[in-house]
Amino acid sequence: IFKFLGAISVDLGKDRIEPYLPTILTPLYRELNSNYAEQDPTLKNLSQEIIELLKKLVGLEAFSLAFSSVQKQAHQKRAMRKKQRALQTVANPDIAARRKLKRHKNKAETRKRKIEFLRPAYKAKRPRSHALKDLAMVE
Repeated sequence: IFKFLGAISVDLGKDRIEPYLPTILTPLYRELNSNYAEQDPTLKNLSQEIIELLKKLVGLEAFSLAFSSVQKQAHQKRAMRKKQRALQTVANPDIAARRKLKRHKNKAETRKRKIEFLRPAYKAKRPRSHALKDLAMVE
């Protein structure tokens, strides 16, 4: 898709690409600013190359305006999600408590996995499987 965006940008030219610049820059900015673990470095390099190409094509001033608007929009979305999560914690404390318990459980599992990786001789205690108890209908 990034290659397609770059090709369309070059094909349309400076004058016809400017109205679509924020739309084109949004996925490129998202890829550049992402920090998840399984990130593909080729995608990041490709997005950087296309951004440089757009800079040369459109000019620094127009590109800067479009890029700053995309950046501002991304920050607003992130702040909105954070605010929504905080409101949900107050509105639905039971859901928030479940999420917190799940997070703590995952943290403990991660810690055990790390310890096992660093010291292979050490075996961390794993929770017992209660599969049969879960299947039994107990009142």
